[in-house]
Amino acid sequence: MRERLALARYVLTENPVNLAALLLLAILLFSALLGPALVPYDPLATNTAIALNPPSAAHWFGTDQLGRDIFSRVVVATRIDLAIAFGAVLLSLSIGAMIGAAMGYFGGMLDRVGGRIVDVLMAFPLFALAMGVVAALGNSVSSVVYATAVINLPFYVRLARAEVSVRRGLGYVEAARIGGSSNLRILRVFLLPNILPTLVVQASVNLGWAVLNAAGLSFIGLGVRAPTPEWGIMVAEGAQFILSGRWWLAAFPGAALMLAVFCFNLLGDGLRDIVDPRSRT
Repeated sequence: MRERLALARYVLTENPVNLAALLLLAILLFSALLGPALVPYDPLATNTAIALNPPSAAHWFGTDQLGRDIFSRVVVATRIDLAIAFGAVLLSLSIGAMIGAAMGYFGGMLDRVGGRIVDVLMAFPLFALAMGVVAALGNSVSSVVYATAVINLPFYVRLARAEVSVRRGLGYVEAARIGGSSNLRILRVFLLPNILPTLVVQASVNLGWAVLNAAGLSFIGLGVRAPTPEWGIMVAEGAQFILSGRWWLAAFPGAALMLAVFCFNLLGDGLRDIVDPRSRT
C-alpha cells in the first residue's frame, strides 16, 4: 500500500497534467455535493424582467430566456450529470466484470455465445442503441442510467474476459484450485481483485463517455426533462439563441460539459500510469 501511494505521488508530481485532472475532479465533486447549497440563486426561479442578460457582476454567466441564473444552473447540473455517469459506469462495471470473468475462466460454449452477443451489441451505433433503450423504458433519469450502462457493458465484458483468460492458468490460480477452492471462490477472491485496477482505468475513461451520452440524450429530448438543470438541456435551449448573439446560454454549460469529459480522460491516463508504470508517456 505504501509503495502504491509513493507511486501515485510520483506520477502526480512527474506530470502536472495529472495533478490538474485531480484538481478538476475535486472541483466537480465539490460542485456536485455542495453546489446546490452554495449557489447564489435558485436554479429554478424565473424572472422575465432580467431575461437574456449577458454575464455581469450580479449574474456571472448571465441569465437565460426565463431570467434564471445560468451560473447557478450549471453548478447544480453537476450533481445530476455526475450521478448519471457514476451510476451507469458502476452498473456496467459490476455486471460486465462478472460476465466477462466467467467467460474467460470457463470458456467453451459460454465464451462463444457471450462473445457473439457482445459483438452484436457493439455492431449497433452506441448512441442509437441508447436512444432505443430510453425510448423503450420511458423518458426518465433511471432510463438514461440503464441505457448508458448497456452501451458501456461490452467494454468491460471484453476487458474482463481477456484479463481472466491470461490469468486462469497461472500458478496462484492452480494452487487455489488444488487447495480445494471452488470456481466461484477463485473468481471472487483471486481473479476479480487482480483485474480490478485495469477495469478501474477503463471506468475512468467511460465516465467521460457517460457524461456525453447523458447530455446528448437530454439534448435531443430523451433524457432529463426540463426545467431540471442539466448540461445537455441547457445547451439545447441555448442553441436557438446563438445566432442572435446570446452566446452565453449555450457556451457556459457546453464548457462545463467539455471540462468534465476532459477531466475524466486525463484521469484515465493518470490511473493508467499508476496501475502500469510501463505505460507512462
